Amino acid sequence: MNALHFDSLSYANRLKAAGMDAGLAEVQASAMTEVIQGQSQDLSTKQEVQQLGQDLHKDMQSLRVELQKDMLLLEQRMVIKLGSLMVLAIGVVATLVKVL
Repeated sequence: MNALHFDSLSYANRLKAAGMDAGLAEVQASAMTEVIQGQSQDLSTKQEVQQLGQDLHKDMQSLRVELQKDMLLLEQRMVIKLGSLMVLAIGVVATLVKVL
C-alpha cells in the first residue's frame, strides 16, 4: 500500500472557491485523483529500495569474488606461458651455442 494521499474534496472546494463551476470542479478533482493513484502505483517503497540495495550489494560481492578467481587463473596461465617461453629460449640458445 502506498502512503500517497490526495484530498480530492479539499481540491474541489479550492477550485469552487476560485470561481470554477461545482460540477466541473468535482470532475477535475476526480480526474486528478485517478491520475495520482495511477502514478503512485509505480512508486517504490522505502523497504523495496533498501532490499534492492542489499541485493545489489550481494551481487557486487559475488562479482568481486568471481573476478578475483578469474584474475588468479589468468595470472597462473601467464606464469606458465612465460616459463615455457623461457625454457624454449634457453633451449634455442643452448642449441645455437653447440652448433656454432
